[in-house]
Amino acid sequence: MNQRFLHIINSSKPVLVDFYADWCGPCKEVPPILKKVKKEVKGVRIVKVNVDNNPFIASRFKVNRLPTLIVFIDGEPIWTHEGVFCPEKLKSVLRSRMDEN
Repeated sequence: MNQRFLHIINSSKPVLVDFYADWCGPCKEVPPILKKVKKEVKGVRIVKVNVDNNPFIASRFKVNRLPTLIVFIDGEPIWTHEGVFCPEKLKSVLRSRMDEN
């Protein structure tokens, strides 16, 4: 597993990982949503992982559909969503985790 990736997700603050592929049509809808979420939820880190370039990471976290979002805290996945998502739900999940820390 990529040591840099492990270091990034092993944070006490939420780390949102966007698993995507360049060929994935719905994946292209995600960046503008994440940009808005990052602007409205301070303190969250957002990382993009191209599954074609990082198949081992995708396999390790059982990413079978794209796009997939996983929120990590202290290296553990605490929330997963497959497909295009509701930004309000994601903001709610992130804010609740920010309040816990």
